Amino acid sequence: MAHPPSVDRIARGLRRSGLPDPLLVDAARAAIAEAVERDGHDGVDPDAVAARAAELAAEQSLRLLQPVINATGVLLHTNLGRAPVAFHHDARYSNVEFRLDRGTRGSRSDHAGTLLARACGAEAALVVNNNAAAVLLTLAALGGPGRAAVASRGELVEIGGGFRIPDVMAASGTELIEVGTTNRTRRADFERAVAAAGERIALLLKVHQSNYRIVGFTETVEVSDLTGLGKPVVADTGSGLLDAACPWLTDGPPAWLADEPAARQTLAEGADLVLFSGDKLLGGPQAGIIAGRADLIATIGRHPLYRAVRCGGLVLRALQDLALAYLDRRGGDIPFWRMATRSVEELADRAAAVAAAVGAARPEAMQAVPGGGTLPGVTFPSYGVALDGDHRAALRQLQPPVIARVEDDRTLCDLRTVDPADDARLATALAALGTTP
Repeated sequence: MAHPPSVDRIARGLRRSGLPDPLLVDAARAAIAEAVERDGHDGVDPDAVAARAAELAAEQSLRLLQPVINATGVLLHTNLGRAPVAFHHDARYSNVEFRLDRGTRGSRSDHAGTLLARACGAEAALVVNNNAAAVLLTLAALGGPGRAAVASRGELVEIGGGFRIPDVMAASGTELIEVGTTNRTRRADFERAVAAAGERIALLLKVHQSNYRIVGFTETVEVSDLTGLGKPVVADTGSGLLDAACPWLTDGPPAWLADEPAARQTLAEGADLVLFSGDKLLGGPQAGIIAGRADLIATIGRHPLYRAVRCGGLVLRALQDLALAYLDRRGGDIPFWRMATRSVEELADRAAAVAAAVGAARPEAMQAVPGGGTLPGVTFPSYGVALDGDHRAALRQLQPPVIARVEDDRTLCDLRTVDPADDARLATALAALGTTP
């Protein structure tokens, strides 16, 4: 019986890929196993095996986390990490849980949490690893077995990946009491639930319908309507807009933010707690922020689940830098807000320059979207370049990979989500399409 090619020889031939030897050995073994299964030991072609191993190594390289150029026009692209964040941290210790003024153990909320609370007008704030964790922890700490939370049927949302508010509530041990209907819920519905369940009610939950809209014959209960019912009001605003006035922007809030709930205004309306994401309209790393009454924040922070969902020092430092930018009204230092507020004229000029460098591309007006499960139905003017045909697969193979979209058999590269520093790289990538098989 003939022997298949040497694993070691095939792996050595892949070293130009830059992958570690164990991964190259895996690729070589997988390629040999495929060939033997398909052709038998006697029919294995060593050259074909080497080519297949190279393909497997290339696929492995593309699965590694790496920078990409987002030319989709989706500002908060969930599959691309949502808000882009620039952060550098030297290999040093930090005072993540240490009070430098007292020389004693401190709290993880003393830094980013305190600053975020100040930025949205809360007494205190706590940071966890995402907004689903914020909801879970809040329900577990304030509710739990034997307690209940009241929520409108029209707000029992499902977020990406199939995670649903009722499922998160069930995981917390808190009973869900649904009130109202899908399209209409009134304050009286909450009143009846509180009267019927009494002390079992731990909180009233208001959830922003951030990734869909119900239109037509509708009615919702505002946060201000829930106050006075004798129970803490917890508002999950989701998207992470700190302040509807956008004081960090020179020109004030963009028109497309008109109906988006903001943390500061939600607290001012009477919410006891507000929960929101860190990597959406806030423009930071993935995180969940719980802000509001100091006594409730303290209760939540003492719950054992907090240790399982808290953030590490890197995320806290990135959020600290972000909060300082907000407080200092340096919106231009926040990548998301830079992208969102660029003028169409600037984008059109950049598109003309990219198209001129490529030749086959044409500058074209486009529509960008916020993305990330925020502001459903909202679009705003943008500009980019278009090429005939679907070139998405070829663009993904380039370095750096370019992620584009296709409409009417044309590849569109929207420059609103492309950093100006990447325009030359984008032009090079588009020009390379002519030589890409």
